[in-house]
Amino acid sequence: MQMTPMIESFVLHFGEMGSRWGFNRTVGQMYGLIVLSEAPLSANDISSSLSISRGNVSMGLKELQSWQLVRVHHVPGDRKEYFSTAGSILEMARRVMIERKRREVDPTLTLLRDIILESPSSEGEAHAQTKMREIHDLLESASLLSDEIQSLSIESLQTLIKLGAGVGRLLEFADKFRSNKGNDKDSDRGNDKGNEKH
Repeated sequence: MQMTPMIESFVLHFGEMGSRWGFNRTVGQMYGLIVLSEAPLSANDISSSLSISRGNVSMGLKELQSWQLVRVHHVPGDRKEYFSTAGSILEMARRVMIERKRREVDPTLTLLRDIILESPSSEGEAHAQTKMREIHDLLESASLLSDEIQSLSIESLQTLIKLGAGVGRLLEFADKFRSNKGNDKDSDRGNDKGNEKH
């Protein structure tokens, strides 16, 4: 794959994104290159395009396979393996979310559950447990919501994403409606008290 300035800019930035997702910069660059490639790439293709060693490419591809982000292809008469993305961009995002939850959120929830079940030995520990319980409950709610989203089909997920801004506006409207309703009740009470005086 020819590394034009435009492609190189994206690949380098994808490396920075990858380091935030949970794998190193080189693996992120490799995946960025695979995402943009029209055809599956071999380890040699990736090595020459990014000027990195075959050993690093091999380890990087194993890492991407562990995240289930790449698919292996074989060409008849060719002993080399070729790699492409394992699905659409939306499927990639979902896979990253699933893996990050499994590697980061789930162990944190397990730790918090264990600590919360312990008997506090002081007021300080009791206060700390209260705060940890709040963190646990928030993470658990977010985790359940994430599981619900992950269970959706790609088509349903696309629809949900398109509805995102609309859902936000609907919730704002509901908040305003509840607020206005509360103000109306307060006003009615005030009028009732005024009528009683008369």
